[in-house]
Amino acid sequence: MIQPGKVVVIGAGFVGSTAAYAMLIEGVAREIVILDIHKEKAEGEALDLEHGMQFVPGAKMSFGTDYKLVKGAQIVVITAGANQKPGQSRRDLFVINANIVKSIVKSVVAVNKECIILMVTNPVDALTYVAWKASGLPRERVFGSGTTLDTARLRFYLGEMMGVYPQGIHAYMLGEHGDSEFPGWSAASVGGVDLQKSKVWNTAKMEQAALKTKRAAYEIISRKGATYYAIGLVIARLVRDMLDDTRSIMPLSMVLKGEYGLNGVSLGVPAVLGASGAQIKQELPLNAEEKKKLRISAKIIKDLIDKL
Repeated sequence: MIQPGKVVVIGAGFVGSTAAYAMLIEGVAREIVILDIHKEKAEGEALDLEHGMQFVPGAKMSFGTDYKLVKGAQIVVITAGANQKPGQSRRDLFVINANIVKSIVKSVVAVNKECIILMVTNPVDALTYVAWKASGLPRERVFGSGTTLDTARLRFYLGEMMGVYPQGIHAYMLGEHGDSEFPGWSAASVGGVDLQKSKVWNTAKMEQAALKTKRAAYEIISRKGATYYAIGLVIARLVRDMLDDTRSIMPLSMVLKGEYGLNGVSLGVPAVLGASGAQIKQELPLNAEEKKKLRISAKIIKDLIDKL
């Protein structure tokens, strides 16, 4: 039986622990469970968070290594996985993490077939497909964070350029959460005005914002070794949208079944997010060039999936 407001984070690394922290300080969940194969790490993160309970909305903290803790969870967030090592190929990292994710998902559904699974582990798009196949659950209940973070970065850079708060900008990064992602300019707007027809449109500057978005993770990693604050906030927002049934529209990594002319692959496209999971209600009106970029992105992800 589902316990409303119970969220399990699998993986107590930088991303998982930051997500738990963001959910705690925002009062997103009633219970937050940190699950990790390293019990002491999970316990340390839980204790550290518990000690700040006086200053945040109340929530129960739990930790451990036993998948029995997943029972009753409304949402399971998977951040666990190996990090890419110097000289290691993306394919090699994918194969290692695919095996980890398969094992995790099978352990999750063995005790809870009613939960929603949010994939965050990279490469998130290919691993979302792996998780969905391993789970046996509807695609509405197994999806990834996709290009939500990339979209937030794009809106930040555009807002900085235009002198507009990011929430007033509606523009998405689409496709792979990776090097082949691209901005859907033809469906972008600012203050309700078509961005390409607005007074602020400048092709060179917009493409510069998109390039900065694509390079953002590399820039951060080169300076501090990893990215985790912004993705932690992304996870907290996505979890809140599900628990509160906000039905917001987010660019999530969704398993496609004919949408955009694609099948058998998962990648970042806008989806409606609520208590029942994520659904693709409509397709963005992409132009020919953008459709081509989406196909290229899909092929890169599918080639990775097919190598398993």
